[in-house]
Parts: sequence; structure tokens; C-alpha cells
Amino acid sequence: MPDSDILIIGGGIAGASTAFHLAEHGRSVALLERGEIASEASGQNMGGLGGSGWGNVPDLQAYLTMGSLEIFKRLQIDMGYDMEFRLSGSLTGIHTRDQYDFIQDRVLSLKSNGFEAELLTPREARAIEPEANPELLGYMYAPTRGQADPVKSTQAFAHAARNVGATINTGREVQSIEIRPDGTYAVQTNRGEHNSETLVIAAGAWCDPVGRMLGLQIPIVPIRGQMWATESLPPRIFHDISSAESSFTWNSNNGADDSTPPDLTHKGDKRFARHLYGRQRKNGEIIFGGDRQSLGYNLTPDATGIETNRGHASEIVPLVADLPIARTWAGLMPFSMDGSPIIGKIPLRDNLHIVSGLASSGFGRGPMAGKLAADYIHTGHMPHVLSESDPARCVTEA
Repeated sequence: MPDSDILIIGGGIAGASTAFHLAEHGRSVALLERGEIASEASGQNMGGLGGSGWGNVPDLQAYLTMGSLEIFKRLQIDMGYDMEFRLSGSLTGIHTRDQYDFIQDRVLSLKSNGFEAELLTPREARAIEPEANPELLGYMYAPTRGQADPVKSTQAFAHAARNVGATINTGREVQSIEIRPDGTYAVQTNRGEHNSETLVIAAGAWCDPVGRMLGLQIPIVPIRGQMWATESLPPRIFHDISSAESSFTWNSNNGADDSTPPDLTHKGDKRFARHLYGRQRKNGEIIFGGDRQSLGYNLTPDATGIETNRGHASEIVPLVADLPIARTWAGLMPFSMDGSPIIGKIPLRDNLHIVSGLASSGFGRGPMAGKLAADYIHTGHMPHVLSESDPARCVTEA
């Protein structure tokens, strides 16, 4: 007899959201997390979320970003969880004339397709973000972006899942997976066996090792992201902060090849793009990050990359140039080889689903990814929008 109808491997925000929404459907669901909730990438990121609106014809990106934003609102405003959620908006600094032309075209395209974005002069930007650099050429403003605390938010999803009946098991490292003759899954962990009729892989950067336990190759690679923080300061930065440099670079060359996902900052040890995101936390820390490098499961921050990122940040918010770095850290992001999410049913095995491939935006897209996956599992019908993320396109026999 299975312990639960549905077993989820992975306690990041996508897995916790899947558990929450399945339990709300009345399903018997259990979640396995090898560490603590939010101990991996879902608890180590910048905390940015949201997108550019729904648009006239919402695609998967709109569903994941804006749908997740609504779920954040639900948990904090309607359900009372303190996630430090705030619809702050974002500002993207423009450094060069080529970048300005690129962003101007992007803003026009976004607005013509029903999305929300504005091109601001430095003076207009400084009216809402006084520390913004007046010497830049301009800023793109996205009012529907926000921020929240990654650890508090991920733990809130797990707590909400437990409150509606899900079983949340931490300290459970998966060691093997067996498909029994009756089609059920037997998942062996360091603390015993768990059985279920349906299995969901939501293991982030570890999806491929989990898939290989089932004889499958899941084309997700771990990409190291690293961040740094200042000491706590009085409120100085009010929006999410980013730079146009990376999107401009990746628009002409995303760096992808047979062994490298698109939109990284490095090819091996060589940097070819700078990427930036940051904000000021409620506790006063100013945090920034942005590097995306394929180094296997290496979690050691690189001091040179941190200094490059701080220099980039200081071009947009000059005050950070003179602030000492108080701490650094790194996390592993799940990048799919084609750059698109992998969400849905894996047809090579019965009753097997996956929620992953959310790259560097797992925190901001994971809640809706989990809801879409939960609805699919519960009803048996694939939402049309998930056709863009169908695992059948890329998951193969190992």
C-alpha cells in the first residue's frame, strides 16, 4: 500500500508549491527534502519576482511570473504569512547608446503587446530611486516586479502545504528509486522507504542525478550563481536593480552550444557577459549578484567574480562602491540545456512528473510552476500553456 498518492522529491519553492496546491485539491501528498526547507537555491537567491505583466496573449513566461506574483499576494495578504513581499517595481540601468536603442525597441514591443514597461530619463528614475546614477543614459522601469525574502517565502509554502494536509519530510536524502511490478514507486532514503503511485521530481539542480535512478537523462545542469551583501544600512534602495548589459549581449549571442545552456556569463573560465540583479533587504543589507557559471556542483564563491559584480552594481547605484562586503555565498540554479522550463508529465515512465528548469528565476516562477503541475497531476489534463515546457521534448532514456 503506498504511503501517499503523490510523492515529491525536492523542498524548494517549486516543490513546496506543488505540494501545497495538490493538498488543496484534497490529494494525499508527501514531500522529501534532503536538507531543510529553503536550504538550496530557493533560499539563496536575490528574492526578485514578477515580470512585465500578462500581455495581450499570455504565454508561459507571463503565466509563471505574473501567476506566481498573485500566489505571493495570496500567501502574504490573504493567508497572513510574513514573506517580506513587496511590489517594489524594478529599474534597469542603460550604460551605452547601443543598449539604449535595444531597450527602447524592447519597451515599444512590450507595450504594443500589452505588457507594462516605461523608458525613464535619469532624472525621472532618480525621482523614485534617489541613489540611481544620474550619468547613465536612462532606465527601464517595470512596475509589476517585486521582491520577497527567499527563506521566509519557501518556508511559508511548506508550512501552508502542511496546514492543508501534506506531509513535509526533511533530512531525507534519496538514495535509490525502484518501480515496483504494480507500477508504484519505492523511494529509498537515508531514513527509510517511501512509496507512492505518482512521483514528482522537483529537485532543482539535482534533477538529472535523480532521473538517472529511473534510467532517464534529464537535460538540466547545475549553474553556480553567487551573491554578496553589505552590512545593514538605513533604507537607501527601494526597487529591484538590474542592468541592460546582459540582455543586450545575450540578444545577439546567448553563448549556447551542445554542452552549455543559453544566457550564462561564462564559457568555461572565460567571462563573456556581465549580469546584475540586486535590492536592499528589509534587514538593511544591500545584496547583489548575477554571475552564471557552469562548474558542476561547485559552491565556492569566486572573489574576482564578486568584485566584478560589485563594480557593475556601482555603475548603477554608486553608493555601493565604497561599502565593504560583509558576506558572500553561492547557490546552484537548474538550467535546462535549451533554456526553457521542464514542467509536466515525463511520458517515458508511468505517473512521473517534473517541475524544474526554471534557471535563475526559480524563486519568482516556482509558485505558479507548482500550481500548473499540481493542476495537471490532479486533473490528468495538460494546461495548454504547458505545451511550451513539455518534458517529452528533451527527457530521454539514459
